[in-house]
Amino acid sequence: QVRLVESRGGLVQAGGSLRLSCKASGHAFRSYSAAWFRQSPGKDREFVTHISSTGNQIYYSDSVKGRFTVSRDNVKNTLYLEMNNLKPEDTAVYYCAAQFTSRGLGSYASAGLYGYWGQGTQVTVSS
Repeated sequence: QVRLVESRGGLVQAGGSLRLSCKASGHAFRSYSAAWFRQSPGKDREFVTHISSTGNQIYYSDSVKGRFTVSRDNVKNTLYLEMNNLKPEDTAVYYCAAQFTSRGLGSYASAGLYGYWGQGTQVTVSS
């Protein structure tokens, strides 16, 4: 069993930056691929980024590519999301996820394939 706890999000102006972290309990986390998703009111949970267990494979959604950076520290059992040049449309509840089960090419973007989830943290970007 892995428990994921996101850091507090916050309110930031457009163009600003914010760093989220996701602390995992248990040593199993280092063997799991992990991801960040986000969800805005009235919308489905949206894929943001995925990172393999060793960090050597990383994928981003087109909407955040070039602005967001995912990383992980398997010694600290922590996943990070560095968000730069934030836009109002980035406003959402952000969730970290782990224990990905692949169902083929590109399946890392499917929320249903992750077994563990954090509680979510609100990020609000003002214009």
